[in-house]
Order: sequence, then C-alpha cells, then structure tokens
Amino acid sequence: MATDRDETNDSESAPIDSSVNGAEPSDHDAEHAACVQAQAPEAAPAHIQELADGCVRFVATRYGATLDFTSDTLSLLDQWARDARSEAAERPDVARIVETAGGAYLGEVIRRAFGGYWRICDDEADWRLLLSAAYCSFNPVAMVREAIWLKPADGWHGHVEVDPADREAIEARLAALPEVADDEFYAPSTRFDVVELVVHALCAAQSSSGHGDVHFEPDDYT
Repeated sequence: MATDRDETNDSESAPIDSSVNGAEPSDHDAEHAACVQAQAPEAAPAHIQELADGCVRFVATRYGATLDFTSDTLSLLDQWARDARSEAAERPDVARIVETAGGAYLGEVIRRAFGGYWRICDDEADWRLLLSAAYCSFNPVAMVREAIWLKPADGWHGHVEVDPADREAIEARLAALPEVADDEFYAPSTRFDVVELVVHALCAAQSSSGHGDVHFEPDDYT
C-alpha cells in the first residue's frame, strides 16, 4: 500500500512522519552539515546501553553479522523486525524483545549521529530521544514496534515531533518525497533517513537565521 502519512495532535511539539526513498540532503543542507555532526552529549543510560548491546548479540547470533552503531547496518535491524513479524503470532515474546532491544539500538545509532539525550521511565511508551542538534524528539522503541506490526503504535509517539513553528516547512519537505510501501515506510533504516532529513532541514534553517551554533538541552523540551 502506498503511503502519505502525516500524524497530528494538539501537543506543544508538532508530530510529523513521512517516508523517504533514496532521498539525500540537498546542497543547501550540505552547506550546514557541520551543524548536525554533534557528538553525543553524554553516555546512554545504563539500561539503554544494555538493551542496545543485547540487540547486537541477538543479531550476531541469528545472522552472523555485527552491528556497529552506524546507519550502514540498520538493514539488519530491518530484517530482524520482519522476522519478528512472522513469528509474533506464535511467540509474542519475540516481538517484545525486538521492539525494546531494537528500539534502544536504533535510538543509539541516531543519538550517536546527531547528539541527544534519552528520557526514560518505567513505561516504554513514554520513552523519548531528545536531539541536541535540532529541536526534534521521538520514541525509537515505538518506531521498531511499528516496523514489526506495520501500523502506528497509538500513544507511543513513534512520529517525529518538532517545534510548531517549523512544522509547515518540514511537512512540505517530506511531502515532496516518493511514496513507499508499508514495509519500507516503517523500516528502521527508513526512520533513520527521515530523522536525518528533518535534522538537516532544521539545522539549515537555524544556520540561515544566524543560529547555527544552537544546541538543545533536555530542559528545552517540555
């Protein structure tokens, strides 16, 4: 099924989600690439690191390949989510493991690429990754959950949330991208591409307005 999805609600941060299909940052974005090369401001929480390391072990055991916390190997996480989808009916515990361990790993790949902070609590539906290079947040566990079930995880905040002032421009940028089938739309590698595109666009706008050196802290997020 072709997709053209945009989620909205009344929260202070405006949620956006769309698909990318081989999209690359524009030349204008490339001029401001330094803006998004931020190092992770701090180490991941111990629980997140434990889950992400578990993902590495699971993938190595199952597929004989090593995840290296870069986007280049996210296709392996895509495959793990697909396999979990086919097994979930008989073994729902598999889906649970994949969404938590895979979500922690996906979040760490994104955090290490763009900088950011985890906000975690007892309920994984309320977890967030708060980026520092641009005002942008989301729940990576929800993203992997959606990759398994191929539908939105209501109440889990798998969509990308940005400042309402930036929403229109980001929506226009994403709307210009080709539509893709559900399996590709929800794939973790695609979600990384969406986040990358959004961060590049936001940082380009920040640089154009003379605020290219701005970085966001956890307290900047409500």
